[in-house]
Amino acid sequence: MSEIPFDEVRVPLFSHGWKEAIEQYSPAGRVPVLLDEGYPVWDSLAIIEYICERHSSAVGWPDNPVERARARSIVAEMHSGFAAIREELPQNIRARKPCELTDLSENCRAEIHRITEIWSKCRSKYECNGHWLFGPLSIADIMFAPVALRFVTYDIAVESPADEFVREIQGLEPIREWEELSRAETEELAQIDSLRA
Repeated sequence: MSEIPFDEVRVPLFSHGWKEAIEQYSPAGRVPVLLDEGYPVWDSLAIIEYICERHSSAVGWPDNPVERARARSIVAEMHSGFAAIREELPQNIRARKPCELTDLSENCRAEIHRITEIWSKCRSKYECNGHWLFGPLSIADIMFAPVALRFVTYDIAVESPADEFVREIQGLEPIREWEELSRAETEELAQIDSLRA
């Protein structure tokens, strides 16, 4: 979204030698990792902050200090929380596997409610400034994009105005490209693909 050129190194997860391949780039042995002039930056939020510091035109935080603090708060909540959603609704961009809320744990349902509450409150409060959580596109929108796509994968219905956020995410060109590339992948991840019939 920041229109900064980069080269992607694709490592099929859970395939032969995948851990060793990632460890070539990431001291933590995890993805994502950004290499800038050979220097590794790992963890999604650290990468985003680094890009903002290096490129003034990058998608960043809201300008208003109060909005920025709120954005950082919900991003921190996203970054370190929602374990039940991560466990029960694993990321699978290419799949469409509808599930009923009653099939999910109470914790997962509570996390879904909390996320939709965040989206609805932000969109209602800042809609006069733009289509995103704080008006203009910001880091908060980027950090919540994967969860919005989980809701698409598992057909988790959300009410307005939260559903508008999901549609806005789906409409982004990089997201459409991500979905297209994921459908072209031939690897199967049994532990994810088999979780929902």
